[in-house]
Amino acid sequence: MFFGNQKFLVAGLSRSGEGCANFLLNRGAQVYVYDDVVTDKVAQVIGALQAKGAVAVNSESLNDAVGICDVLVLSPGIPIDNPLPVAFRKLGKAIIGEEELAAGYLRATAIAVTGTNGKTTTVSMLENVLAACGKKGVPCGNYGNPLINEVENLGFDSFALVEVSSFQLETLFSLRPHVAVITNITEDHLNRHYNMDNYVFLKSKLIRNLRESEYAVLNYDDERVRQLAKVTRGKVVWISALQQVEGAYVEGGSVYFNGVKYFGVENMTVGGLHNIYNALACTAVSAVLGLNKEASSAAICKFKGVKHRIQLVGEVNGVTYINDSKGTNVDATVKAVDSATRPTVLLLGGKDKGYDYTPLFQRLLNGKVVHAVIYGENRFKMMDCASAAGFFSFSLCADFSTAVRLATFIAKTGQSVLLSPASASFDEFAGYEERGDAFIKLVEGLRNEN
Repeated sequence: MFFGNQKFLVAGLSRSGEGCANFLLNRGAQVYVYDDVVTDKVAQVIGALQAKGAVAVNSESLNDAVGICDVLVLSPGIPIDNPLPVAFRKLGKAIIGEEELAAGYLRATAIAVTGTNGKTTTVSMLENVLAACGKKGVPCGNYGNPLINEVENLGFDSFALVEVSSFQLETLFSLRPHVAVITNITEDHLNRHYNMDNYVFLKSKLIRNLRESEYAVLNYDDERVRQLAKVTRGKVVWISALQQVEGAYVEGGSVYFNGVKYFGVENMTVGGLHNIYNALACTAVSAVLGLNKEASSAAICKFKGVKHRIQLVGEVNGVTYINDSKGTNVDATVKAVDSATRPTVLLLGGKDKGYDYTPLFQRLLNGKVVHAVIYGENRFKMMDCASAAGFFSFSLCADFSTAVRLATFIAKTGQSVLLSPASASFDEFAGYEERGDAFIKLVEGLRNEN
């Protein structure tokens, strides 16, 4: 693409949008920037970009910008059926995302990971594996820096560990990773993608471009993922915690790859079946890349997890506080609850993503959860689903801080308070990270009160 005679409209000025605008301006493109929510931070970003030559667009001048610009660079936070991309599509103009823009300039070997849950943990674990083997692996995409910010820093001897969300896959077409991993596919983001068929198709886009010389690491135990082997030309490498497969699997309490033992599951620092699957994916990638078995195994076993994913915050008055703010869907919350070892008060709620929460509350009936504190924008929908499931041990409140305080009053010595909301955070927070940090701060406040 020759940037000198191209006009780009960058819509959405989060980290990825800001990165795209800077990337394009540095190459001589004419760049127009727009965000429909201009916070103080966004205003600062717009000012900095204007100083570099960008043209700021507001709601009044947006239609003119649509007519002027050749390419729309769309933030993953803006749905593909939003009126702005629809207007570009009607004019036959290009619509790309940040990862699509970056893909054309990526020299490093790409290892891309998607799936409903486990993406961030798998990418982070892979970073540790590569480092232990003397390789440079950089998390980017949906986790870490935007890929566009790293693309020039990564040479041919580096690995781009690209986490790819379904939102990013809406505008991603040309990324062809050497290894693509699909961890699992369960119900998520149906408020945006409408139905599971659309959601599954978006996830499958990651492996549809693969050639015969590339690899698709797929979860054999997940029926939806298993069926995706039919849509790729890449070499399929399976992972399974239930049976022996061509790839990585668990047998007799140990992880193997095609008959070669890597490590015992009991040696892993992080627990839970979900982390075994993450470890299997990393084992498969390590084997495909020909990395040192002993170093890879040691790195996987030493891995301590990622922030906001079943993260131990601490203990106050004999109550343990666990931060799983990254549990933004039902399946993630079920995994967090299943990992509980003590009676648990569960914090649920936030912004709805289109789920039926009834199955979640059915699972809670016979588990460790002794009480649920339900809060946030979707609290009444959750309350109805809890009642329909016959789960009546819950309290209702409006906001997050009140919910945490209420959970503190309810939890007894020897119990846990688990934040795993099964919901997005955007009713009160900018993202799950901000919600998790708020939880940590509230727990620290409780400790200071004593």
